[in-house]
Amino acid sequence: MYDYLIVGSGLFGSTFAYKAKQAGKKCLVIDKRPHLGGNVYCENIEGINVHKYGAHIFHTSNKAVWDFVNSIVEFNRYTNSPIANYKGKLYNLPFNMNTFYQMWGVRTPEEAKRKIEEQKAEALAALNGREPANLEEQALVLIGKDIYEALIKGYTEKQWGRKCTELPAFIIKRLPVRFAYDNNYFNDKYQGIPIGGYNKLIDGLLKDIDTKVNTDFFENRQQFEQIADKIVFTGRIDEYFNYCYGKLDYRTVRFEEEILPTSNYQGNAVVNYTQREVPYTRIIEHKHFEMFGEAVYDCPKTVIFKEFSTEWTEGLEPFYPVNDIRNNALAEKYKTLARQEKKVIFGGRLAEYKYYDMAPIVENVLNMEIK
Repeated sequence: MYDYLIVGSGLFGSTFAYKAKQAGKKCLVIDKRPHLGGNVYCENIEGINVHKYGAHIFHTSNKAVWDFVNSIVEFNRYTNSPIANYKGKLYNLPFNMNTFYQMWGVRTPEEAKRKIEEQKAEALAALNGREPANLEEQALVLIGKDIYEALIKGYTEKQWGRKCTELPAFIIKRLPVRFAYDNNYFNDKYQGIPIGGYNKLIDGLLKDIDTKVNTDFFENRQQFEQIADKIVFTGRIDEYFNYCYGKLDYRTVRFEEEILPTSNYQGNAVVNYTQREVPYTRIIEHKHFEMFGEAVYDCPKTVIFKEFSTEWTEGLEPFYPVNDIRNNALAEKYKTLARQEKKVIFGGRLAEYKYYDMAPIVENVLNMEIK
């Protein structure tokens, strides 16, 4: 018998197991994949720690969370500064004075503000007093036509697999705009990547805890439900309840991996391709997460991922909840059932049907009282 059976070894499950062990509890962590770590799992290819399920950049302003993860493994100083490629021209992200100079040639915040306000006024005039009815109209009143069409429209449509005019307005509630020459994507005080990759973090969290991989909870559900006092479930909430209200929708990502005979392919970890006609959303060059300056050239090869956002179907990995009106209403039905489960804790992106960054996942677990 265990105190806790933890279904899923991603960041929520692994952090919970660590904290439960600190509280003197006996845990078994199971995962249906052949490895631990969930979506933060890394594979070493050509001496490079490759983020097998897409780029993961840890960032937080919560010192307690930052100190906690660094107590497991030291983090490096990686700063996320993505670049957008639109029809071969490069723009800095997030939207800042570098972006505005590249877009319009403006050099001062006042010039940039004036240009944006002019375009926002045109979008508001077109609405003629009504509220934005879709994502496109919402984006236009937030940032204007030029930036929307070059840097938002195509990328968003590839991400969601739907036209911006078919997406609800609430998906874009605000857009970060900086009137400073600042390419740091996050506003958080702390950010970085574990030195040696995320496997170091997961291994540290799960040290001396019983684990099983290639183990599907649903294949032996009745047995697993009997071996522990409580269950921590981090999988799909609709699957847990046997899809009694129907299936939730997810988006997934397909990766095309290439090993290239060059030390430095694109000079940056993340380059977004915002043109709709380019089928992939971005290219990730993994070595830039952990190799800086001349160290990039110490490794003679590089590994890139082209990312393709697609609709999720059975057999694929569900990455993102589809937070539209239908799915949010359906998810709330499942969450009502979840609140009635006294023996089960539901946690993480899939079990809560909510988009999370990594740090809030860790913070949620650290704030939990484990009995």
